[in-house]
Amino acid sequence: MNIKWMKFRPVYFLISGIVIIIGIYSLLTWGLPLGVDFKGGSIVEYRFEAQVSGEELSGEVEKLDVEVQSVVDTGEGTRLLRLGTIDKAKKDEISGKVSELAQGKLTELRFENVGPTVGPELVKKTLIALAISAGSILLWVAYQFKSIKFGISAVLAMIHDSFVLIGLFTLFGHLFGAEIDFLFVTALLTILSFSVHDTIVVYDRIREIRKKHGGEIKDIADKAVNETMRRSINNSVTIIIMLLSLVIFGGTTVKWFAVALLIGTISGTYSSPFVAVPLLVTWDEVAKKINLRKK
Repeated sequence: MNIKWMKFRPVYFLISGIVIIIGIYSLLTWGLPLGVDFKGGSIVEYRFEAQVSGEELSGEVEKLDVEVQSVVDTGEGTRLLRLGTIDKAKKDEISGKVSELAQGKLTELRFENVGPTVGPELVKKTLIALAISAGSILLWVAYQFKSIKFGISAVLAMIHDSFVLIGLFTLFGHLFGAEIDFLFVTALLTILSFSVHDTIVVYDRIREIRKKHGGEIKDIADKAVNETMRRSINNSVTIIIMLLSLVIFGGTTVKWFAVALLIGTISGTYSSPFVAVPLLVTWDEVAKKINLRKK
């Protein structure tokens, strides 16, 4: 396989730009779909014998001036309502309204109030830890590859994957009721490490080819991507198959966690050869042009 990948750099940047713009639009329009882990609230679960849609259920509850964060179909006729914090009296009022909607054919399975398990201080510490990690990765990659270009390009690809995941999850929150919870944070940190790992594999191949054969950075990058593409795809496909199985058969508890990992795996597999490497090649070419002009 001897494909000239780098001549399609504008296409790669365009694809990434479109996905990120969609994510930013979703974020500005609908905001982050924060779950109970961040906001706290109440959970009420019912089992219905009659057919009741999630839209009908949400509409009836909202008529009682109660914030409905999401309505999740948990299977076998059960619906889980995530609401703003309510007391028992309000819950009884909701149950009465829902009972009318279901013509009395329902059973209340549980009701509980939960506080936010991820507080502002923990979020702040997590962001600080991410910033320190990104800075450390930048310096370490730059040191290992003897160029700051490698470090910054790797970190930019990692940030790209973060934007893709957060942006798409914001869209999914609006369309499908996805929520950002503690499991989402876990998935985000996991895919960032996956993204950097894949990028370093390609960069290491670029370094080896440059030492052995030399040549233009564009040609070296094409050769490195060609040599690592099969390994990267084979590795990612096995993960994607497992995650698809979790999305389909894993149930509501892990569904969105698996979706987040799936998006991150696909984005990380894409960003290593088609974001991190093109950024490196473009930077190198621009730097050479600037140096030539100075001379």
